[in-house]
Amino acid sequence: MLRSRIEPLYERYLQWQVKHIPRHVAVIQDGNRRFARNQGLETAFGHRRGADTTEEFLDWACDLGVRYTTLYTFSTENFRRDREELTSLFALFQEKFRAILKDERVHRNHIRVQMIGDRSLLPDDLLATIDAAEKATQEYADYYINVALAYGGRNEIVHAARSILEGVKRGAINPAAIDPATVEAHLHRGAPIPPVDLIIRTGNDYRTSNFLPWLANGHESAVYFCAPYWPAFRKIDLLRAMRVYDQRMLLKERTDRRA
Repeated sequence: MLRSRIEPLYERYLQWQVKHIPRHVAVIQDGNRRFARNQGLETAFGHRRGADTTEEFLDWACDLGVRYTTLYTFSTENFRRDREELTSLFALFQEKFRAILKDERVHRNHIRVQMIGDRSLLPDDLLATIDAAEKATQEYADYYINVALAYGGRNEIVHAARSILEGVKRGAINPAAIDPATVEAHLHRGAPIPPVDLIIRTGNDYRTSNFLPWLANGHESAVYFCAPYWPAFRKIDLLRAMRVYDQRMLLKERTDRRA
């Protein structure tokens, strides 16, 4: 009872503290399975609760003015999990991408949805649903949600290198003109993704797990690690993460003024 009264006040206090809103927030959604195990429940329960948290998170981010959100939903390493869990996960992904087609929040807020990752690794029926969601939102440009599926950071850079080499072979790219902007233009198909301002990792694990190495590590993004498992993540946790980014920006401004 007391907590339900205090939390809204603390949320407002945190939001008042944050003066700099990150343009691009990337999230490593960790802890779904541990959340379920701690409650003596099946893994599928944790993944579904995590998916519910994702929807809440996207609402919070949109309300706070975060224009780009990238969600580390399924890595290339996750394919090592047992077949039953993979089948359940792919069904859940398909359900959520299908829901995008009729989600009034997506269309009201003009949110573009796209997948980043190795499409060749995903089942055809899931890919068809992802393609439909991307096509339905491809004209939107107010907010962007990037879903990292079958994603690996090193794999991403390998694919970009192959794409650039193909451009060189066709004569479309001058090798002498290749620069960081060229690499960024070939990292993902679809809408360009700006550098990451803030990475959030849940689940009390202190590593960035090969996530967006070019756009995050290469641009020295702020990082916020927190203890809650992803299904237990709250708006307060997001605001605390944004406060870390805000503090970094304030320090940068002071440093720039002294220079």
